[in-house]
Amino acid sequence: MSDIYYTNYTYDEVTDILDKIKMCVTNDRYIFSQGDSRKENIEFIADYGLSETERKNILLRIETEDFCYGLQNKKPGYEHEVLYVFCPQERLTYGYVTSFVDIYTKFNIVNNNMVVVISFHKRNHPIDYLFGNKSKE
Repeated sequence: MSDIYYTNYTYDEVTDILDKIKMCVTNDRYIFSQGDSRKENIEFIADYGLSETERKNILLRIETEDFCYGLQNKKPGYEHEVLYVFCPQERLTYGYVTSFVDIYTKFNIVNNNMVVVISFHKRNHPIDYLFGNKSKE
């Protein structure tokens, strides 16, 4: 199955999606996917030494302008779900070097009251922002 991207969102629609995500995060109704298929997430969190609090704060700082696209869930049995991709830029430290890092984040909103952070790692492919790139560098 090929990826199906959705980019026909208005700014207000994305803001509403992000509000749902942030409400779940604020109320600790979220999890980071860290299974065998999410090695990239685990390595990113470890490499940058991101505590649970730091990860939560990164999620809460995501802005509507960080939105890239919606994506059809390809997991068998969940094809009816849409995943939401944002790519915020955060100032992070790796070793002794501090720099801005593009963080590829992909969310699944489950029943409007739980969020699964499917992807949370350094961006590794070019990406377009739906509302224009707001680079902080």
